[in-house]
Amino acid sequence: MTYAISKADRQLKGRIALDGSKSISNRALIIRALSGQHFDVDYLSTSKDTTTLLALLQHEGEVYDTGAAGTTFRFLTAYLALQEGSQVLTGSERMKQRPIGVLVEALRQLGASIEYLEEEGYPPLRIHAPQLGDAAQLRISAGTSSQFISALLMIAPMLPRGLRLELEGTIVSRPYIEMTLALMAHFGVEHAWEGARIDVAPQRYRAKPFRVEADWSAASYHYALAALADEVELQLDGLHEQSLQGDSVLPTMMENFGIQSTFNDSGVQLRKTTAPKPFFEWDFIRCPDIAQSLAVVCAGTGVSGLFSGLDTLSIKETDRIAALKQELAKVQASFVRLPDRFAQRSDKTYYMVESQAQVDHPTFATYEAHRMAMAFAPLALRGPIRVEDPGVVVKSYPQFWNDLQQLGFTIEEIT
Repeated sequence: MTYAISKADRQLKGRIALDGSKSISNRALIIRALSGQHFDVDYLSTSKDTTTLLALLQHEGEVYDTGAAGTTFRFLTAYLALQEGSQVLTGSERMKQRPIGVLVEALRQLGASIEYLEEEGYPPLRIHAPQLGDAAQLRISAGTSSQFISALLMIAPMLPRGLRLELEGTIVSRPYIEMTLALMAHFGVEHAWEGARIDVAPQRYRAKPFRVEADWSAASYHYALAALADEVELQLDGLHEQSLQGDSVLPTMMENFGIQSTFNDSGVQLRKTTAPKPFFEWDFIRCPDIAQSLAVVCAGTGVSGLFSGLDTLSIKETDRIAALKQELAKVQASFVRLPDRFAQRSDKTYYMVESQAQVDHPTFATYEAHRMAMAFAPLALRGPIRVEDPGVVVKSYPQFWNDLQQLGFTIEEIT
């Protein structure tokens, strides 16, 4: 299935109630399960990842199938490693191509009994009842997925001696680790983070009602719409200025594109006050999930963009860097890696977005990746576009296409 998407004008006016944060929802659900006590979690994300996790935490069978939900797979790997019995944890064909070895090896050092059922280092896994020993210290690359680190931290207070986690190298996606620790603290688990060392003593989670804040990652697509529109008066409900989410940097980031953010009791009001600046530079190490949106914004506005901190994008649902390059080329925009010598004494890898997008009825592939569909949709403000396999948005933002229609976009299904 393909959607044809267009808009008769470049005005963006309306009000959108954003879904709850997927990242916060999934952490809250794991913590609730580890606490052993039920408590209400309000405003849960309706994303496929979260509904899958919720169902699997109530599952009583032997096989746990996460589908394409990467966060769900990683968090369940650690959670099931502490459970009695024997379970098989599996997922989609793409999930079987996503490495899990770093997390499995760390859990084995803590006493987990995990075996690979197919290729070494990759799903699916068989997870047996643990034999928790005296190990209480791990070293793990700080450049690995923050979801591996978060998975270990959330089970840390349940271990007989707690956990001392030593992070080696440059920390990738630090805000997600900070989010995990902040949520653990909310539920009564204390920690100490000094330098590269995080200590979590044996403790119990305290059950208490919790309300999930709206998803700043979802907000990024509406900020992208605002950047590409001529007139903007858009209210996004549920967002907090003081947020746990790394993507809450958006208001500052989008000033470069003339977007003014005004927080109010309901959320944030967006208005377009100035023209975009000709150049945009950002290190996405703390907010990698919004890099695709900003690459499309740069192309759509003709702003030259210099991106770094994209270290984890190649191991997501798809290789997001390769996908960005391929799809931006369809509108005559480039996304290229710069030579290493460009970084001089820095160890960063840089990518450049250049050329004003020429939107002439392109058809964008989505690569089974939700963020590809939503990142490219705002280009419909520059001309009619088509998006293949639009249903992938259920992974994180099921109401995305409905919300676009609410804002005046025309969406037609093409078979």
